[in-house]
Amino acid sequence: MRLVLTRDPGKFAARAQTFLSERIERNVLATVLMNVLDGGHTAARPLFAYGVAEDGEVGYAALRTPPRFMLTSELGAPAADRLVPEWLEQDPELPGVGGPADSARAIAAAWSRCTGAPTSVAMREAMHVLDRVHDPPRPARGELRPARPAERSLLVEWMGAFIAEAGLAGSREVEATVDYRLEHGRFLVWDDRGPVSLVGLAPAAGGVARIGPVYTPPDRRRRGYAGTAVAEASRLAIARGAHRCTLFTDVSNPTSNKIYAEVGYHRFGDWEEHEFR
Repeated sequence: MRLVLTRDPGKFAARAQTFLSERIERNVLATVLMNVLDGGHTAARPLFAYGVAEDGEVGYAALRTPPRFMLTSELGAPAADRLVPEWLEQDPELPGVGGPADSARAIAAAWSRCTGAPTSVAMREAMHVLDRVHDPPRPARGELRPARPAERSLLVEWMGAFIAEAGLAGSREVEATVDYRLEHGRFLVWDDRGPVSLVGLAPAAGGVARIGPVYTPPDRRRRGYAGTAVAEASRLAIARGAHRCTLFTDVSNPTSNKIYAEVGYHRFGDWEEHEFR
């Protein structure tokens, strides 16, 4: 399989966008690519890669928007062994990888073989999908609405807290992320006499809309806000034309897994992030 690396998002999209829209496991890559094409990543130049089979079809894809980890589609060890050395020639400071569990492990193992350095699992997440929204068993008081520019400082605070709590990369990009999502209408809040919970909603790619992040401040938890907000955000996405919704949860957090199952989400796969030392 021929490997192509490029810094040109348009070139990558022309070859890989259809591939990314074909499977729900690739939705993260598809929506990040949409953000890049919309001008949502300006801090550093992204890097893209895709493998092309003899019949001309794309077989796998990967991308990175610094300072975040590489994101990969499904691929096997041979593809990872081909991809990683060439990737490191252009991106020697690669900090980690996220993707379907087996694929992320393949990239991490290839990186260790290239560098002789260890890797560690930074996060294990469950991928969930929803086809039809169920009403939460205990709907919260309030309503879902778009976030407002006047709430920017609160959203920055909440996004920073979410990133820290989840152990994610991207703390240096919080303000830019909030500004971009506000401008493009990709932040919703649950309002109960004021904003009490935050929900992100990405535009649909291949008929699939991704929900996230979801954050409720500690002093507002256990009141049903997150589950009710996710249910209503999912309804909104479907009303806008999505066929399905997807979201990720930390496998070690039984509370989030339970509340999203109650509104119609079911687990269909595993996602891992591996940090490179």
